[in-house]
Amino acid sequence: MSNYKTVFFILGVLQIILGFSMIIPIGIQVIYKQVDQSFIGAGIITIIFGILFFLSNLDHDKKLNLQQAFILTALSWLSVAIFGSLPFIFSELELSITDAFFESMSGITTTGSTIILNLNESPKGILFWRAILQWFGGIGIIVMAITLMPIMNIGGMKLFTISSNHTPEKILPKTKEISIRLILIYLCLTLICMIFYKIFGMNLFDSITHSMTTIATGGFSNYNESFAYFNSAKIEITAIIFIILGSVPFISYIKFLNGDRKIFITDSQITSFIKITIISVIILFLYLSFLGTNLTEFNLRSVSFNVVSILTGTGYVTEDFDNWGSFPIIFFLILMFIGGCAGSTACGIKIFRVQILYLFLVNQLKKIIYPRGIFLIKYDNNNVDDKFMSSIISFIYLYIVIFFSITALLSLSGLDFVTSISGAATSISNVGPGLGTVIGPNGNFSQVPDISKWILSAGMILGRLELFAILVLFLPSFWQK
Repeated sequence: MSNYKTVFFILGVLQIILGFSMIIPIGIQVIYKQVDQSFIGAGIITIIFGILFFLSNLDHDKKLNLQQAFILTALSWLSVAIFGSLPFIFSELELSITDAFFESMSGITTTGSTIILNLNESPKGILFWRAILQWFGGIGIIVMAITLMPIMNIGGMKLFTISSNHTPEKILPKTKEISIRLILIYLCLTLICMIFYKIFGMNLFDSITHSMTTIATGGFSNYNESFAYFNSAKIEITAIIFIILGSVPFISYIKFLNGDRKIFITDSQITSFIKITIISVIILFLYLSFLGTNLTEFNLRSVSFNVVSILTGTGYVTEDFDNWGSFPIIFFLILMFIGGCAGSTACGIKIFRVQILYLFLVNQLKKIIYPRGIFLIKYDNNNVDDKFMSSIISFIYLYIVIFFSITALLSLSGLDFVTSISGAATSISNVGPGLGTVIGPNGNFSQVPDISKWILSAGMILGRLELFAILVLFLPSFWQK
C-alpha cells in the first residue's frame, strides 16, 4: 500500500474539504430555521475519515505515476459520492442508502437526475447541498480534464496536453498552479451568473444555487418545474449564456487572459460547438413550426433553452418536450450523445471527437475515390496519427457498446423501452431528465427500482470519467508492476 500513499493523502484532503463544506448548509438551516443533525453528523464523520487518510499518509513523495493517476481519478469521485450521500441519509427526507447514493452521484457527476419527489417543499439545506455537489463536480472535472486525463491518454484527451513536460511525475506541481487559476475563473463566472439571476427576478437563495448548477452544467433546480417555475425570458436567456460559457474549454479563458483575445473565435472546438447549437435550434424550430401538430406551448425561446440544456448535459427544462412529437425526442437523444467541449463542465462524447470522426470519415471517402492518394488528417494544425485516431474510434465504439449494455440491463430490471434507452443515454451522457412518463421532463427517478438506480449510478461515473478511467481498473494487467 506504500505505493499509494499519495493517492490516499489526496483523498484525505478531499474528504476534509468536503466535510468542512457541510458547514455552509448548516448556516442555511439556521437562516431558514430548519436546523437538524443531518449536516453536523455527516460533516463530523467525513472530516474524521479525511483526517485519518491525511495523517496516515503524510510521508509520501508527492508524485503520481500513471497507475496512481487512474486510481486517484476513480476513488476521488467514488469517495465524494459516498460521503456526499450522508446528509441525504441523515436528513428529514429519510432517503434509503440507494436513493441517497443515487442523488449524491447524480450531483457530483453533474448529471442532474433526482429522486426527490417534492423539491418545492424540500429543506433549504438539502437543496443547497445538491448545488454544492454539482459545483464541486463541475470544477473537479475541469481540473482533471486539463491535468490528469491528458497524461492518461483517455479517448484522445492527450490532444489537450498543456506542455511537453506534462508527465505523470510532474503533474502535482503543475496541477496546483493551473487549478488555482481555473477555480478563480470558475468562481468569477458563478458570481456573475448569480448577480444576473438576482437582477432578473430570482430571490437570493435561488440565484446562488442556480448559478452554481448552471456553470457546472449540472441542472439541479430547487423546483419540480425546473426553470419553467420562473417563467422569465431574461432568466432563461441568462441561463443559456452561462450554460454555454460553462461548456467551452476553460483553458480558453486562461489563454484569453494571457493575451490571446481571439481564442473564442479561432478555437475550432468552440466554433463547431456554437454552429451545432445554432443549427440544432433552427432544425427543431422549423420542424415544430411547420410539422408540429396541435402545439401551442413552444417558441424560439423555449426551443433554444431546451436544445442548449440537453446538448450540454445541463438538464434544465422549461417545456414538456415529450409532447413535441417523435422527431424532437430522437433529436434530443442524439444531442445527449454529442455534448459540449473537452475541458469544460459539459458531458457527452465531446465536440472534438465528433469533429475528428467526421474528418476521418471524409478521409476514408477520399481514399475510395483516389486509391493512390495520400491524405492527412489535421486538427487545429496538428497531424492526427493512426494511434491517436484509434483512441478516438475506440472511445466512441465503447461509448455506444456501454450505452446499449446499460439499456439492456435497465430493461432486465423491469423498465419499459423508452425509459431504459433514455435512462441509459441520460446516465452515460450525464444529462439529467430522460424521456417518457416515468423519467421525462415532468417526472423523476423515484419510481425506478433500486437495482436500476445502481445501474444508472454506474453509468453516471463511467460517463463522467470518460469510460477508460474506470474500466482500466478491471484489467488484471493494470495491477501488475
